[in-house]
Amino acid sequence: MDRKTNRVRFNSVDGFTRPSPRRRPVNRLKDSSRTPVFTDNIPSMPKKPRLDQARASNIQPPSLLNTTIPGTAPPPNLSRGRDGGKKKLSRLVKRRLAACSVMLVLLLLLGIGGFLGSRLVGTLDKVFHGNILGDIGAAFDDTPLKGESNGRVNILLAGDSSDQIGHGGADLTDSILLLSIDTQNHTAFLLSIPRDFWVDIPGVGYEKINAANDNEGTNFPGYPQNGMGQLEHVITTDLGIPIDYYALSDYGAFQDAVNAVGGVRVDIQSPDPRGLYDPNTNLDLPNGWVSLNGQQALNLARARGDGYGSYGFPDSDFDRTEHQRQLFTAIVQKAQTLGFLDNPVKISDLFSAFSNNVETDLSLENVLRLVQLTKGVNLSNIQSHSYCSSLTVGQDGCTTPILTDYTAPNGEEAIIPKAGIGNYEQLQQYYDQLIANQSNQQ
Repeated sequence: MDRKTNRVRFNSVDGFTRPSPRRRPVNRLKDSSRTPVFTDNIPSMPKKPRLDQARASNIQPPSLLNTTIPGTAPPPNLSRGRDGGKKKLSRLVKRRLAACSVMLVLLLLLGIGGFLGSRLVGTLDKVFHGNILGDIGAAFDDTPLKGESNGRVNILLAGDSSDQIGHGGADLTDSILLLSIDTQNHTAFLLSIPRDFWVDIPGVGYEKINAANDNEGTNFPGYPQNGMGQLEHVITTDLGIPIDYYALSDYGAFQDAVNAVGGVRVDIQSPDPRGLYDPNTNLDLPNGWVSLNGQQALNLARARGDGYGSYGFPDSDFDRTEHQRQLFTAIVQKAQTLGFLDNPVKISDLFSAFSNNVETDLSLENVLRLVQLTKGVNLSNIQSHSYCSSLTVGQDGCTTPILTDYTAPNGEEAIIPKAGIGNYEQLQQYYDQLIANQSNQQ
């Protein structure tokens, strides 16, 4: 047996098997004039390449090539066709062709998906300050949200008019809303915080709470280092409400979000039979269900009936905050009804409204995790609350006011705790009661 070629050789003289004489390899580098001399007429078989060399050069092993050794039968997995010698493709080659076909299909699908999702990726990166690699990683991230281990995630939602050129006090948060999510019972509630609430802002002194965001000199450990961190600190310290995340939007983001979902419908229930009217915001709506586009919804969110000839706003800013909660719920419900979370194009349209008009410390991973946690929340049952004041007695279960009107030393009309300036105990108890009531829901 020739170990080199795996062939049995027969001696033509006596018929016995004899080993082939060992040939010394020729060093072609030393003497290129010499040619190898063979002791028999049997051709040599090509040297079998190493497996790693075959892979690196994309060469198949000799056993898979269309090569046979004289005097032997063809390999059993290769048969001659009618064309007189053309071999069928080996099983390995067929597998490779099938894999290529699958890859082509995937590339086509990814191309279509890339076309539809490119806008989404771009807007996500703008909102969450990320990149495409981070976006991909976010889809596989299941890091719990802050507050999730305690069964509750609180998100502070605020709105200002920073996109309105020439608007005085553009950084004042005229809308301050708490979204509190019970991650165990899958329930949620909204709580409005009056913009005119008179509080002690560190480094500034007593001001309306909507001025906290206007102070950029914030430096509280554990809070965002900006105006919203200042606002978070005041709400947590004074009102006893821990804040996990925040989102600050301007008028443009709110208006575009309403348009992105195709408008919203709200039920106007003004005590005035004529409905709502405020010339300052160009608002004029009848009572009952009305359909609103982005501009109309923005007018409703801003109006508090302080324009000459206004009607339908007996509680001024408390009416405005009620409408803001109503509009927020309507947007979320409409987005869920239209299946925004399952449609990349619709998600892109919605986030496009936020790309240049929203500031948040929520990451993309946080948002995806939040979507998972809120899938079981019945949006039609989101509760809407505000602190009971002397203006809202008899509304939404308000029987004992804990807020009252106040005229500040500088002449501003404000709101303070009924127990006195700086006494927040009743307000803290009110939040604790909301938590207890929600935890008892089934």
